[in-house]
Amino acid sequence: MGIPEERIERLLPLAREAIVAGEHDRARTYVRRAKRIAERSRARLPREFERKTCSDCDVYLRPGVTARVRTRASRVVVRCLECGATHRYPFS
Repeated sequence: MGIPEERIERLLPLAREAIVAGEHDRARTYVRRAKRIAERSRARLPREFERKTCSDCDVYLRPGVTARVRTRASRVVVRCLECGATHRYPFS
């Protein structure tokens, strides 16, 4: 694992802590910084990172606080409460 991947892995818990503290703008800054690092180093964001952040408004998705999570037939539907974007993920 290279330096960019390590930095990205460090930023996800920081974003979660910021959301817990109620600092949505700081969490959004951490997510944007991680995306920028991945873009510049041509590294892929981890699946966990992609699933826990909104791709439209870059906020960390925490169920009940910034996201609404519902299960449907063979998929999970996550709706961002900040911007209203909907993301669907399959599960078996």
